[in-house]
Amino acid sequence: MKRTLVLLLHAFIGWAICGAIIGIGFSLTTESNTLIIHACAVPVVFGVIAWNYFHRFHYTSPFMTACIFLIFIAGTDFFLAALIIQKSFIMFSSIIGTWIPFASIFLSTYLVGIFTKKSST
Repeated sequence: MKRTLVLLLHAFIGWAICGAIIGIGFSLTTESNTLIIHACAVPVVFGVIAWNYFHRFHYTSPFMTACIFLIFIAGTDFFLAALIIQKSFIMFSSIIGTWIPFASIFLSTYLVGIFTKKSST
């Protein structure tokens, strides 16, 4: 149970940071600029979070961690951000706002996990 909570806490922190980037961005600049900043920040945010997870805990494989992070983020975006906060699924029609970040969450987490594994052996 502790291992699951540690993993999900890492995913939640990434989701919260990315949500803050979106929220702050929308209040300071245009939607287009915010989505570009968010898309660029996501792999960095999740790369740092994955690095921390793999260096301190490493309970799951890089592939499994990337899958869990992605499923957690997509599920939280669907059930919390879209259904409850926005009351709309319009966010899922944006390639740069949703689908590119989803792909970069998976790829950055997976690649950091692979690199961390190779560098520790």
